[in-house]
Amino acid sequence: MSFDDDFQLTAYDYQLPPEFIASTAAEPRDSSKLMVIERQSGKIEHRFFRDISEYFNAGDVLILNDTRVLPARLFGRKNFSGAEVEVFLIRELEKDLWLCLAKPAKRLKKETLIAFGENLNGMVQEILASGERIIKFTYPKERQFMEIIAAIGAVPFPPYIAKPDCDPERYQTIYAKKQGSVAAPTAGLHFTAELFEKLREKGVFISQLTLHVGLGTFQPVKTDNILEHKMHDEFYEISSETANLLNQQREAGKKIFAVGTTSTRVLETVFNKFGKFSPDRGFSDIFIYPGYQFRGIDRLITNFHLPASTLIMLISAFWNREKILQAYEVAKENNYRFYSLGDAMLLL
Repeated sequence: MSFDDDFQLTAYDYQLPPEFIASTAAEPRDSSKLMVIERQSGKIEHRFFRDISEYFNAGDVLILNDTRVLPARLFGRKNFSGAEVEVFLIRELEKDLWLCLAKPAKRLKKETLIAFGENLNGMVQEILASGERIIKFTYPKERQFMEIIAAIGAVPFPPYIAKPDCDPERYQTIYAKKQGSVAAPTAGLHFTAELFEKLREKGVFISQLTLHVGLGTFQPVKTDNILEHKMHDEFYEISSETANLLNQQREAGKKIFAVGTTSTRVLETVFNKFGKFSPDRGFSDIFIYPGYQFRGIDRLITNFHLPASTLIMLISAFWNREKILQAYEVAKENNYRFYSLGDAMLLL
């Protein structure tokens, strides 16, 4: 295939029988399988995630995304008809004003009132051309919005997860703290407190940033030419403490390990913007595909992604599309589990 084939959506497709899709989580978290790939040589090792500390040196930096998944699915009734509706929170635009999806959408016209139990109401302020709704929420002054939805909302599990058997906390990383995502940064689900302690004992620095995962991360690519795909923007934030640590250790010749595509997109966004790591906050719609030159990361920890997704395009850019797809075939031959609750890959 020619380089131009890297821009064709079909070039990122692969066959995945349903039995390879993880519907339940591994216990303990770090008992997941780990495929370790040395990019320069193409060498592949099969390990367990608990062994990952062996691939770090003292002074290296592990970067985590500390976002927390919102209980973003809200179930309510239209105030006047009593008809049942579902609202899916996407992003807060300003205080108590949210961009949302609605189901069934035809029931939620402009100025429709919705009751979500006793303490939360909403009104549709605007309907966007894309079909999304902007909803203004109201609730008692003595209450907090996040407190209310924590009590009445549901975590939006991917459709392939066995929901009755999945503890909502198992779909959060152990370090999740900043509410704002509609999906988990799944590469981080494998880490345990014991594993972090092992890394610290080895002299590895562990630091955090934030990217609130939105629908754009998982939005299907619908154009045959991937260059025509438009990513949704997502909120990110990186502190001066994290930026300074990254600059310091990069200058000392140490490696930066990004946990997941979400951490990667923040680091690449910031480095492209400033030419170094710098404290920053804003929205990123960076779309990384083969031909992209990475500047912010040296190593990547990631899961096994959906066919023809922007996520598999990103990891193809970090190594090589054909070799990534070959590695996915090796993963199937060795019974790796795919997607959010599946196994992991370390690209060195």
